[in-house]
Parts: sequence; C-alpha cells; structure tokens
Amino acid sequence: MALGDSFTEGVGDPVPGGRRGWAALLAEGLDDGVRGVEFRNLAVSGALSGDVRDRQAAAAAAFRPDVASVVVGVNDTLRRSVDLTGLARRLDEVCGLLAAGGAVILTACLPDPGSVLGLPAPLARPLARRQHAVNAVVHALSARYDAVHLHASDRTWVRDRSLWSVDRLHPAERGHRKVAAGFHRLLHERGLGPLVWIRPGSRALVRASAALSSVADAPRRLPPPPCSCPHQTPLPDPA
Repeated sequence: MALGDSFTEGVGDPVPGGRRGWAALLAEGLDDGVRGVEFRNLAVSGALSGDVRDRQAAAAAAFRPDVASVVVGVNDTLRRSVDLTGLARRLDEVCGLLAAGGAVILTACLPDPGSVLGLPAPLARPLARRQHAVNAVVHALSARYDAVHLHASDRTWVRDRSLWSVDRLHPAERGHRKVAAGFHRLLHERGLGPLVWIRPGSRALVRASAALSSVADAPRRLPPPPCSCPHQTPLPDPA
C-alpha cells in the first residue's frame, strides 16, 4: 500500500498506460511468484500531508496492508508558510492508524527542492530549512512507529543527474529503481525476506522469494538506524 504525493505516484517513470514508480517496483520485487502481492497506490500528485490524512489514510487502513509507505511533505514546504506542528500531527495520525492495523510503515527523508533544482542560495536556503525540519519530523515518527526508514537526501543522490527526470523534481526510472532497491534492502534487514538486487536502469524485476510470508512473525521492534539530516550516507547501489 502506497500513500503520498507525486514522488510515490510514479511521476518520472512513465510506462504504457500510465506511471509506475518505486512503490510498484518494490511490490514487484516482493512477489515470490507463489503467494503473490496485492499492490495499491493511493498517492496523488500535489498531495499535502493533510490530503494524505484526509483522503488516503482511511482507504489504506481499510485494506489492512502488511506494508504501507507514507512519504509526503515536500509540497507542504512549497507553501508560503509551513505548519510543522500540524504536519507532525497529521502524519502521526496516518502512521498510527496504519500501525494499529498491523502494517509495517515505510518512510523516507527527502532532499529539499532547492538543492535538486540548483536554485540560487537566497531561494534555496528557506526551502532547505523547511525540508530539514520536515525530515526531522519524519525521523521522530519513524522511531515512534519503528518504521523502515530510507535516507534519500544525501548529496550523492541529489547530484547524480541520471537519477532525476527532466523536470529535476522527480526521480527518473533509474532513480525510482534506486529507491525501490533501498527499501528492498531495508526490508530484508528487518527479516522480511531474502534479498535480490536490481541495478537502477536494468529492465529486470527485483525478485525475492517469500518476502512477505513472515511479516507477522518478523521482529518489529528493532531500533531504526541513527540519522541526522543532512547526512552523508548514500542510497545503496544494487550490486
């Protein structure tokens, strides 16, 4: 189950008939060909944290997913004023609702739009402050709900032009594959199945056998790795 905005909707990774994106790629990688994975993407371009809470969370919770991604907040930073307290409260409600149904939560800290777009410092600095604050909220909530948290705001990720689409705001296919591979590795580390890498840019699908078969029995209280943004640990390259 995927909740969020255009980052998760799949903008930047067009396929015949629509968009794909990292969440769909991850779902394909968790399909062992036996049990199968039912995937639903509720993410919508332009969504704010309030949209995720008000329009996506209840539908996602009703599905009672084993795994649910909640990646949102960049659009909130683009508003004239950012209510961080309100954003934290809304995301807390979303994560709490999904966790109460037994879902493993996926989160990510993201780069600020100013650095991705290469804006002049006077324009970039306010966006950076806002995104760092949003990332701090995400880190705190990830610890609270023992989320599987992906660090996706490092400089290597931002500066690699091959990972970004032409609009420089959304990942390209290679970037979406890199995000999917990163989450795939982290899920493996949580005991949610064996790991098979896929190189970003390869057309092959990630494959992992029985990746979701042990969700109910997997350890759920492992502490998340330490994180303080901006950090220097890059997203993993599939080997």
